[in-house]
Amino acid sequence: MRAKSKVERPIRHPGRKRHPDRLVFQGILLVLHTGIAWEHLPQELGFGPGLSCWRRPGEWTQAGAWPRLHEVLLAKLRGANALDFTRAAVDGSHIRALSSIFRGGPPTESVGRFAFCG
Repeated sequence: MRAKSKVERPIRHPGRKRHPDRLVFQGILLVLHTGIAWEHLPQELGFGPGLSCWRRPGEWTQAGAWPRLHEVLLAKLRGANALDFTRAAVDGSHIRALSSIFRGGPPTESVGRFAFCG
């Protein structure tokens, strides 16, 4: 995954030229590392406006860049034999569990989010 070397301006969106992704990414890393607010990102460092740095990850998500980046990083780590899965954690908290599967039927009594079978 190579970034374009020339920053192009969209035809339908005249105005300022788009800041290069590499510089914007460095600005994002600076904000995350230092904890400064997006609007306080120093312009003299050349990372572009803080609002651009704040919006760009959403554009990269829509373009599918994050899964591709993950694949590339995993391939490089595997190639360097740098992955160690002897200790790993699996988190399934983002997967919805169907309640009837675990209790064998509808609950008889419910309290908040938890249900108890009698």
